[in-house]
Order: sequence, then C-alpha cells, then structure tokens
Amino acid sequence: MASSGSTPRPPTIADVARVAGVSRTTVSHALNDLGKVDPRTRERIKQVAAELGYRPNLRAQRLRRGQAKAIALASSMPFAVAGGPSRLGFYMEVAAAAAESALLHDYALVLVPPVQSGSALYSVDIDGAIVVEPDVQDAAAAQLRERGLPYVALGRPVAPDEDAPYVDLHGGLVAELLLAHLHEQGARRPALMVGAGSRHSTVDALAAYGRSSAEHGWEPIVAKVPESGGEQAGYEQCAALLAEHPGIDAVCALVDAFAVGAVRAVTDSGRRVPDDVMVVTRYDGLRARTCEPPLTAVDLHLDKVAADAVELLLGRLRGDTGAAEARTAAPEPRLIARQSSVRSTPQRG
Repeated sequence: MASSGSTPRPPTIADVARVAGVSRTTVSHALNDLGKVDPRTRERIKQVAAELGYRPNLRAQRLRRGQAKAIALASSMPFAVAGGPSRLGFYMEVAAAAAESALLHDYALVLVPPVQSGSALYSVDIDGAIVVEPDVQDAAAAQLRERGLPYVALGRPVAPDEDAPYVDLHGGLVAELLLAHLHEQGARRPALMVGAGSRHSTVDALAAYGRSSAEHGWEPIVAKVPESGGEQAGYEQCAALLAEHPGIDAVCALVDAFAVGAVRAVTDSGRRVPDDVMVVTRYDGLRARTCEPPLTAVDLHLDKVAADAVELLLGRLRGDTGAAEARTAAPEPRLIARQSSVRSTPQRG
C-alpha cells in the first residue's frame, strides 16, 4: 500500500472499464471513436473517464494509428539570416506561432535546424512539414519528397515543377511598399540588396524593383548577397556599392541582417542615415527594432501566417478535398516607417 505522502496513481483504462462496467476494449473504442459502440455507452464511458481524470496514453495511440502526431518546421535558410546569434528572428517567430497552433490540434512541432544536405529530415519522426520560403532545388523540400511526406510552403514555391500548397506572403507587394516609401521620401538612386538564392521574396523584389526603376527613372543598382554571410556580408556588399556608386541615396536590403550591416557601412563611409542614405528592410523583427537607427520594415503578420500554414498542412494530413492544391493568402502587409528612412524634409529631384 502506498504511504499517505505518496503521489496518487493516475487512473488507467482498466479503472475506467471497471467503473463503467465494460471491457477495456470497449473503453478504448469509445474514447478513440472506433468500432461499433452504442452511442449511449460511448457517452457514459467518456463521462466516467472525465470524472476519473483519465488521460490516454498518447504514445500507444500513435503506435496504433501509425502517426507521429508531430509536424516539422524546416528551411534551407541559414540561421545567419533566419535567426542570427540571438536565434530570435524570422524563423523563430514563425516557429513560436506554429507550435501554439499545432498544439491546439494535439500535434507537436519539431524545429529542424537549417537543412542544407545530409540527414536533417530523414531521422525525425513526423507526419508532415512546413517548409519556410523554399528555394529552387530546396534541400528541405527534396528530403520530404524522398520520404513521401506531405508538406506546405510558407511563401510561394519558385521551382518550376513545385506544386505544394502554400501561404502567399505577398512578396511583390512587400517590395512595392518599401520602394514606394523610399520614392515618397525623395530617393533618386536607391539600390536593392537581396539574397543570392531564388526564394520568392527575392524573385518578387527584383521584379518590383525593375518596375519601379522604369517608372521613376532610377538607374538599376542590384546586389545579390550570400545568405550564409549574414550581417557582415551585408556590410561588405553595401560598402562596395557605396564605393562604386557614391550617389546612392537609399538601400532596400530585403534581408534584415543585410540591412543592419548596410547601416554600419553607411555610417563607416562618413554618411548619415537617413539624411544621406536611407535604409529599409522587409521583416519587422528584433533586428529592425533594435538597430540604431531603428529600421523601416514591414509587418508580415507572421502569427496569422504560421497558423494558416499549420491548418493547411493538417488539412493535407486529413485528406481534405482541395487541400492538396490550396493557396492561402496572408493578410496584406503593413509598412512600419521608422527613423532609418523618414526624413524631416523629403528631398525632391
């Protein structure tokens, strides 16, 4: 007999069966909505289980159903741009919101480190995954396809043969908002800095910049920066741009790590932000808010975006009609103007 100070034993399926006066198999079927159990008996068993405080053995359920009840968040985007030294970046904000949404559906979220090659996604027990902004020939997407696991994309897939469902992050509209703001603030020679890959945000920004340059008569000045270089790569590339094109008066650095590096490069060149060179970026995260001066950025509504991606993936896992080729649009992005680009008196050409 347990001592008076010991922790009470949690109720088991046998306890529920004894109190309800049925077999353990009947209890299992009733609680898992399986088999042919009389509706009144099923309801009585569920009531007894609730009164006893019975909690099912989730591991046993997963083994019976062949489900992991877990989904992964994966990306080929290196932490140098997705997270940074603090690990508090775009990727982690998505992860926090996705984990909360998944848990509401009794799924766990597995956070996978940046997938480049090797066995990052081969060894985790998951039912499916969300791939954050897949690149062309994306390593994470390739490993999921090889395993035969369903996935959805956060951001439009760019591979020609890619047909995964996705949540649209409005890449073109985001770039247009930033470029229109720079024009309103008097930019005459803005440069564009993007990642060296072909993620949707890069592809859409290049197209938007081309349209804006034609409309406003800007000389196209574009730099593609290796994502793995992070802030230092942004610094070096911006310094090179300023040396080659001394008339640059604005930098639209799509990746926030590049933007922080660009601010340092502008300052080190003897110029002032924003009076001489304005700097804007895409993601309104910790980097943008804590940079000095704070960076103009865009609210991408990542909490809603992450929840939508989870719902889209779980729809695929349930086999919902239409989920296999679905597209969900995120809320429209919102520009957040800060000191890095707001001039007291916009310069006009």
